[in-house]
Amino acid sequence: MAGHVLAVGEALVDVVHRPDGTSAEHPGGSLANVALTLGRLGRDARLATWLGRDERGDTVRSWLAASGVTLAPGSDGAARTSVAQATLDDAGTATYAFDLDWQVPAGTAADAGTLAVHTGSIAAVLEPGATDVRAVVEAARATSTITYDPNARPVLMGDAAEARARVEELVRLADVVKVSDEDLAWLAPETAALDVARAWVHDLGAALVVVTFGGEGSTAVTATGEVHVPSRPVEVVDTVGAGDSFMGALLDGLWSADLLGADHREALATIDHATVERLLSRCAAVAAVTVSRAGANPPWNDDLEDA
Repeated sequence: MAGHVLAVGEALVDVVHRPDGTSAEHPGGSLANVALTLGRLGRDARLATWLGRDERGDTVRSWLAASGVTLAPGSDGAARTSVAQATLDDAGTATYAFDLDWQVPAGTAADAGTLAVHTGSIAAVLEPGATDVRAVVEAARATSTITYDPNARPVLMGDAAEARARVEELVRLADVVKVSDEDLAWLAPETAALDVARAWVHDLGAALVVVTFGGEGSTAVTATGEVHVPSRPVEVVDTVGAGDSFMGALLDGLWSADLLGADHREALATIDHATVERLLSRCAAVAAVTVSRAGANPPWNDDLEDA
């Protein structure tokens, strides 16, 4: 299937602080990581983002270009490149603090070749860009599959109940949602993660909601039931970018299954469980490689010969 995926959202530099007191800088950002994963898996990935014309911006641009990601026009209009401070615990799990500047480049929109528009994370909640993100998504539904990962950042999103309302506005527009159990524990602390996912399918209209449970694997909820796939055993270096690489692999799998594009919305709504299991297994393989490496460093296709 010819075409491309348009990711709309943040690209930035992660400054990673390790438990031993050392630190290192890595290019990243949730939407950039998704686009990078798609590029490394051989897909045409385009990213509408907001970078500065500075040294860190040059680092991010080179990193994306090396994996075949195309930046949308106007993506270099920021006064400075945003930074995320990621602090790792002894298990390699990251917590974040942010210095951000986010806008959607003028003119960003799906075109005739856009099979899917993906957004989420900071881009979907931080103004002034968040309002424009929603407008891009609403307009794109006519031609493209809409995919969404809330990737909750409590330090930026304020009150959890208000954040959940904003998140669910985008869930209503999405065909596919990927969300972590940690996100749902914050957004809906009184409700089991899979109960939230079921409501997002049956009440809000998503065709496929995938909940990731870290080392416990992932569960997909569809209108016809649920599928669970375990994670791959691996020695974890850190979890930076793991969920984003999972999301990129999910888009890649849906592309391979010929389920992207608005004209495939009905087929996506009736996706069979065998296909879902194959998708999640591939996602697990991609995420396992990512967590075995420092920073947001997803695999290339050649790294997945046995997946």
